Amino acid sequence: MAWTWRFEKSDGSETEPAVQPEEFPTQGDAESWVGEVWRELLDGGADQVTLLEDGSKVYGPMSLHAS
Repeated sequence: MAWTWRFEKSDGSETEPAVQPEEFPTQGDAESWVGEVWRELLDGGADQVTLLEDGSKVYGPMSLHAS
């Protein structure tokens, strides 16, 4: 299994992330990574992220903007 993130603008269109991710072996690893770099992703133009497991949506979009 591979866990990956899709990086999106607020309209749902895909965008290139400011920080290049890897494929993560677990959901927890993927979530920890985005928790560490979300500010850089936001500053780089991503508004939201969607978590994928082997290409299938697990959840999202999740906003990177503070609530």
